[in-house]
Amino acid sequence: VLDASRSVGVTSKLLSDEQRDGFLNDVEDRFEMLRDRHEGRSRRKTYLSLEEARENRFSCNWDDVPITTPNRLGVETLRDFPISELRDYIDWTPFFIAWQLKGKFPRIFDDPEVGAEAEELYEDANRMLDRMVRENWLRAHGVYALWPANSSGDDIEVYSSEERDEVIARLHHLRQQSEKTPGRPNRALSDFVAPKDSGRGDYVGGFAVTAGHGLDEVKARFEDQHDDYNQILATSLADRLAEAFAEMLHERLRKDKWGYAPDEELSNEQLVKEKYRGIRPAPGYPACPDHTEKPLMWELMDVEANTGITLTESLAMHPGAAVCGTYIAHPEASYYNVGKVARDQVEDYARRKGMTPAEIENWLSSRLSYDPDAEADEQQEAVAA
Repeated sequence: VLDASRSVGVTSKLLSDEQRDGFLNDVEDRFEMLRDRHEGRSRRKTYLSLEEARENRFSCNWDDVPITTPNRLGVETLRDFPISELRDYIDWTPFFIAWQLKGKFPRIFDDPEVGAEAEELYEDANRMLDRMVRENWLRAHGVYALWPANSSGDDIEVYSSEERDEVIARLHHLRQQSEKTPGRPNRALSDFVAPKDSGRGDYVGGFAVTAGHGLDEVKARFEDQHDDYNQILATSLADRLAEAFAEMLHERLRKDKWGYAPDEELSNEQLVKEKYRGIRPAPGYPACPDHTEKPLMWELMDVEANTGITLTESLAMHPGAAVCGTYIAHPEASYYNVGKVARDQVEDYARRKGMTPAEIENWLSSRLSYDPDAEADEQQEAVAA
């Protein structure tokens, strides 16, 4: 399940003896349809060379871009952050989507088809949140950092100090490579950080937060009681609290820690709609689909020691109710989809990261504009001929 917001509904169907077989058959049929559609679409889409895509990068006059020096650089930790302070930042719409109840919060309560069910679920969720706070079911830990930085091509150089003479890390990014309509750039996240040759010193940040410590014990208690409903409800609330933690921390950073928006006053609805300056793209999501950037962030912020969040072999986070990402403050930075990338970018990206193209192809298998296996078969046939 690539979309975390859908994991609860999927899990409940897999746990159901009545729904499991039908659900799995539906998934198989859907993927067959998507494969056919994908093959046709990939053949129709035109991709630029990496050089052409770079020539069509997002650009701006860096002399006019406001860059705020953070009030404090370096790594900061938040241990046992109060769950009670996170619940006001919950975005409830994805919560309902996870339960297969589609509709915007709070308008979903007026929906003639799902409104009553949504309202009952919302009441159950808030009763459980009350217990979570009162009985300390979950523990929330976070870490964030701000560093001097500049872009170098498609990558971002992170420096040890304001002197900017020691590179402690390079954050690697992919560039959109599909052909755009005139006036639309082929973006990479590095475009929104001042280049080294711009004469401007810029900054980036990183973060990792979790609200999932203690969740395994909570789920085990409900499992012992054969209570699938509350087991899934607790899981979905922990996921929402982790996202709320990320939202709260980003707000605090904009207004105080980085301080580039000290007068910002936004409602929860405005926060949900991202009516603020800056972005916090997460590895594995459309703007930066490569999960292999996570270990570098773990090293830079000592994430495991500071938060207890570990990475699995597949670079998933544990506890699962966790969020990590990068902070970028450019006024024009926005979220977008990198889409598919061509072989020349895979080879260039692999070289920059010190990996083989085959390794990158494995991690970005769903993001390739070509089929490595088909090309390998064609080469073997050519050699045999």
